[in-house]
Amino acid sequence: MSPTAVTPQKDAFSSSTLQSPGASADHGAIATIRRGLSLTPEALRGMWITLLLAVIATAGKIVVPIAVQRVIDHGIIAPPEPDMAIIAGTTGLAALVLLVTAASNVLMNRRLFRTAETALATLRERAFRHIHDLSLLTQGTEQRGALVSRVTSDVDTVSQFMSFGGIMLVVMSLQLLLATVVMAVFSWPLALVVWIVYIPMFVLMGFLQKRIRARYQKVRTAVGGMLGAVSESLVGAATLRAYGITGRAHDDNAERITEVRDRQFSVLRPMSGSFVLAEAFDGISTAVVIVVGIYLGTGVLGFGEGMVTAGQLVAFVFLVSLFSQPVRMGAEMLSEAQNAVAGWRRVLGVLDTPADVSDPAGGMDPQTGRRFPPRDDARELPDGGLSLVVRDLRYRYPTGPEVLHGIDVELAAGSHTAIVGETGSGKTTFAKLLTRMMDPSAGQVLIGDVPVDRVPFASLRRRVVMVPQDGFLFDTTVAGNLRYGRPEASDRQMREAIVELGLEDWLDGLPRGLDTRVGQRGEALSAGERQLVSLARAYLADPDVIVLDEATSAVDPAADVRLQHAIEGLARGRTTVTIAHRLSTAERADQILVLDRGHLVEQGTHAELVSLPEGIYAGLHGSWVAHRQER
Repeated sequence: MSPTAVTPQKDAFSSSTLQSPGASADHGAIATIRRGLSLTPEALRGMWITLLLAVIATAGKIVVPIAVQRVIDHGIIAPPEPDMAIIAGTTGLAALVLLVTAASNVLMNRRLFRTAETALATLRERAFRHIHDLSLLTQGTEQRGALVSRVTSDVDTVSQFMSFGGIMLVVMSLQLLLATVVMAVFSWPLALVVWIVYIPMFVLMGFLQKRIRARYQKVRTAVGGMLGAVSESLVGAATLRAYGITGRAHDDNAERITEVRDRQFSVLRPMSGSFVLAEAFDGISTAVVIVVGIYLGTGVLGFGEGMVTAGQLVAFVFLVSLFSQPVRMGAEMLSEAQNAVAGWRRVLGVLDTPADVSDPAGGMDPQTGRRFPPRDDARELPDGGLSLVVRDLRYRYPTGPEVLHGIDVELAAGSHTAIVGETGSGKTTFAKLLTRMMDPSAGQVLIGDVPVDRVPFASLRRRVVMVPQDGFLFDTTVAGNLRYGRPEASDRQMREAIVELGLEDWLDGLPRGLDTRVGQRGEALSAGERQLVSLARAYLADPDVIVLDEATSAVDPAADVRLQHAIEGLARGRTTVTIAHRLSTAERADQILVLDRGHLVEQGTHAELVSLPEGIYAGLHGSWVAHRQER
């Protein structure tokens, strides 16, 4: 058949790409934290109790300088001789307060750790779930390892901050406030002196924190790139060894690791500067307080003798230490906060990426955490056999030209259709659109007369199954992989499925039968055996429509025969679409679709198409027959 004439339509498709950190409108650290907390409400649950414990833990630290001042001024200097009742009573009360403070601190940290980990488990789960809601195309915009890092190491940076750094910033702020209040009560001039000394440091610290924030963002990106490269080299280890280029992979990974190191070093410079500033101003403020305090105590500065007592001056030294501790720790906590904000932005980048293949049954909005209702036009697939109808189907990748051009075809329920064509003709893209692994730019796919984009995922994935070419297996047993097709299947049901596909002798030849471990990505099995497990898994799922990306070109003849028998058993009684890499499969199909550069150029049975002297299929078939004869 000749290509169908179509009228060009406006491309209604806009595929998502994974959002880069900071891609949302809110670029500020405070806005990012506020947004992140809104997605993890568990983090704020019972927070008032944690804050109360933090206030108690912080207030208790003030008791030491107050006790010191009271003991010196009222227990030692004021009376003719030391008043042991005042000294013992004051120190005993201070010890009791410090015990309560310690207990409050322990309870606060326990609550904070549990709350933070619970909240971040929710965040990690939501991000992981949303990744699976993205189309395969969107997932492919970033390396798998880098994508995994967004829900692992990036969330871990947030976890470290929320488990300790966040509450410490609150505690340190309270401590700074209380120390200032007590200093003002003892001597407002000395309190003013302390703040005057520290104001320049606060200005410099703000400048350094801006640099730290920008550099931590680069650190998180570099870590994601490193994990992606390491993951890729591990998955492709066999290819690297086969071509003798492991050294090249090592060099590439070394460059990534060096980049992470250098990025970390770039953060170290402004961070070290903030620590040095804090330590320097701590010593300066203590020295200035002692000198000015002595002057105020002796009246040299004109305020009158006795403006500061000996006890108050000694207490002030303790208070300056309490004042400077939040400044020193605050610099460290703020650096951790910048790292956490950088990680949070990368996680939010995932959640801000719209799910371009959404479930009509509704689900959870990753940006708000709220469930959205089902679409009004959502429909379940009808019972019985399912037909496939494709109307003016078009597809364009986001950065490239259109690769499928107005395909129209009808596949009857229970029929077997083979799709053939040269590499790059659009066969796999067409198969992914049929099963809604992606959505088309334009046109429509109907399954059982229901538009595929209106079918809830639960119904679609139960009734329509795609077996990809690579035959991916999970690192568990043969039985564990088969149960991905039907989780509740018993060993007896799995064995019956194997027998019905004619694979009983193969199963009995495995070391432990169904309990044989397949290894990571199924690498303990041969390519043909992996595909057999994939076919048995699909058969056990018992779908009404099955789309097969046939993978028999890389297996030996014996395995090929076994695979062909298994495919025939799987296809029996089902609507089947097979991407045929070997034309022997096409010969047995009810009809054949020939794709050429994204166009459906021929359609018919094997006998009809092979009889066309100038046909593409006839040419492909002739070349295939000649190749078989040469072998």
